[in-house]
Amino acid sequence: METEIQPGASGDTSAHTGQQEEQQAHYAQKGILAATVHAHLVGARAAGIDCEQLLRDADIDPASSAEADARIGREQLARLLRQLWDLLGDESGGYLARPWQPGTFAMMGHAVLGCPNLRRALLRSGRFVSMVSDDLHIKLVDDGEEARLIFHHGNAKQLPNQNFVESIAVIWLRFFSWLIDRTILLERVHLAFPPPDYDEEYNDMFPCRHYFHQKETCLVFSTRYLSMPLVRDAQQLSEFLSRAPECLLTQYKSDNSFTGRIRRMLQSDNSIENLSLDDVAERLYTSPQTLRRRLKDEGNSWQDIKDSVRRDMAMYQLKQQETAVAEIAERLGFSEPSAFNRAFKKWTGLAPGAYREKFRS
Repeated sequence: METEIQPGASGDTSAHTGQQEEQQAHYAQKGILAATVHAHLVGARAAGIDCEQLLRDADIDPASSAEADARIGREQLARLLRQLWDLLGDESGGYLARPWQPGTFAMMGHAVLGCPNLRRALLRSGRFVSMVSDDLHIKLVDDGEEARLIFHHGNAKQLPNQNFVESIAVIWLRFFSWLIDRTILLERVHLAFPPPDYDEEYNDMFPCRHYFHQKETCLVFSTRYLSMPLVRDAQQLSEFLSRAPECLLTQYKSDNSFTGRIRRMLQSDNSIENLSLDDVAERLYTSPQTLRRRLKDEGNSWQDIKDSVRRDMAMYQLKQQETAVAEIAERLGFSEPSAFNRAFKKWTGLAPGAYREKFRS
């Protein structure tokens, strides 16, 4: 789970890369917040496992890990999870009504490997999960511009299951990013839960905007990823699985493209209308001319990226909130509501009011 890496003050690309690698190494040494690790053990406690002994067997001191802000190394967590799965005979950690026998995730990986693209692979993964689970369902929904990967856990055991659902979502995001060898950049994540005690980890788990107390838990991303081909073969998959779960405890390739950095910058700012290309270039320690050229090399433009983020914010607020159309237009930096109406109709084919009515009905 990596934090967003910003480039250094130097204009030299190699210097940026070196600093990014140094920061990534520093974060990897920091480890994972112990609160998330303890949340993994809910199913084990319900099954009667001695969790303090389990922690000690993984070289984790139960007392120190209970302290506020304590962190646990990734290797320790990986060791803990493997021991837990072996004790329970269940890769779900005791959360599912029908246990996932050891090797279930590997079989899912092999089942999707022959798919031609991400769309087919995600659909097949959902079918596979429905065959091995009674109370976990994963569904892909294509809304035209956006794809939603929905995770529903029936929670037959009535356990606190927030961490389990979040973990499944993170695993699917990272594994399928690995399969297409491309970081799937999320537009946002919806969570059918309140913010947890470990909410500081969310920027690393899901590097996008987070919405809690939602009707469903889902990852939202551009449908352009769905047509991307799977590029891994059986040998690479076997090597990947031999390194699990360590390889799934870190984000697959931190996206340090200019497009990715700008999207995160615009998504995290509450006042998108106040950011100009010159402002963004200054934050990225480059000139506006160089930034335009780099974005062109990546197949994007400043306006394309800004419109994409605006569209996402507008669609969410029209569907999920009561915000007036004029106020949405102002928040997104449009000079007047009529300009927003024209832009939104170009993006979706519907005027903002009609779009809101469509989804409410």
